[in-house]
Amino acid sequence: MPFPPLSRLALAAAALLALAGAAAQETKTDPVYTRARLMSSHEEPGGKLYLHLKIPPRSKIPFTTQTFRLADRKLVADIADGTPVEFVSRRLDGENTVVAIRAVAECHRFQKC
Repeated sequence: MPFPPLSRLALAAAALLALAGAAAQETKTDPVYTRARLMSSHEEPGGKLYLHLKIPPRSKIPFTTQTFRLADRKLVADIADGTPVEFVSRRLDGENTVVAIRAVAECHRFQKC
């Protein structure tokens, strides 16, 4: 016995909702850390704090020194200028923003870091 047209429509809608729900689930992945050296930091009059990070030349980022906005001042409270770091950045409010940063050991030439 075939389904009535209204039942077919309800069945199709339920299938679409199930597919949309499966596609909307976020996948949790580990953040990708990029190596750099913290060169300096400065604060603008509006209270925004910016970091100058020197990216190693082997990275696939076009410029070696880049400026990033800092999401939270506490992230660099114990990191001195010149320290090798790993950081995670996101695009927030139209700016590249460091959301996580940590000090790491120096990376030596010709060794895997």
